[in-house]
Amino acid sequence: MTDDLRADCSRCQALCCVALPFTASSDFAITKAAGTPCRNLLADHRCGIHTDLRAKGFPGCTVFDCFGAGQKTSQLTFAGQPWRLAGKGERRHMFDAFGIMLNLHELLWYLAQARELKPAASLRDRIIAAYTAVEAVTLSDLDTVLAVDVAAHRKDVNELLLRASELTRATVKGKRADRRGADLMGAKLTSANLAGANLRGAYLIAADLRQADLRLADVIGADFRDTDLRGADLGNALFLTQSQVNAARGDAATRIPATLTRPAHWR
Repeated sequence: MTDDLRADCSRCQALCCVALPFTASSDFAITKAAGTPCRNLLADHRCGIHTDLRAKGFPGCTVFDCFGAGQKTSQLTFAGQPWRLAGKGERRHMFDAFGIMLNLHELLWYLAQARELKPAASLRDRIIAAYTAVEAVTLSDLDTVLAVDVAAHRKDVNELLLRASELTRATVKGKRADRRGADLMGAKLTSANLAGANLRGAYLIAADLRQADLRLADVIGADFRDTDLRGADLGNALFLTQSQVNAARGDAATRIPATLTRPAHWR
């Protein structure tokens, strides 16, 4: 995975703390409108409660990952121009561009993994072409970024990802569970054999997946908030993201892909 797809807050301007909205909930202690700086944001773009986000009621902030879209928008699209010094209209464009870039960088993350899947080698040229096309948009000028049809890109990329997933999961012997979009909130799945399973978009909130086998399971879009992954094997789970890992509970025995970082709150 390239560094361009990893968040580098030191090269951003805390765009996620300003551009994005959030609502008072178990994830956020307050409600904040899009385009309004978070009350915890300091003048130097650092978070005033960064080391205490979970304790202060902001676990949602610790889960978020921009896939490198923040620094791309700040440093490339706007050439380092501070949003604090921009006019109202330009500031809105900056925030809109960040939202679009966030979607595009997420697609790049998935495509980068898909092109390395050996069982999907027959699709590699098409995957590389798709990656190149999406990346070209992220490297374009502001007008091009703002005019992009994100839904169209998602549709085209998703078709490739789905086929790559099918080819890869087919290498898992035996019956493979199909729980795409399933409501598995709070489900007791301790030691479950979910190797090669289709868990796309599944609701796994607070599910018990301790010791579960999730090797080569497709988890794109799955909701892992408060999911218990202690001892689970997600070492080569398909399309797993840092945000999903950050949202879950794990421990030293939980296996995750080498491209991801073990969350500090895991024990």
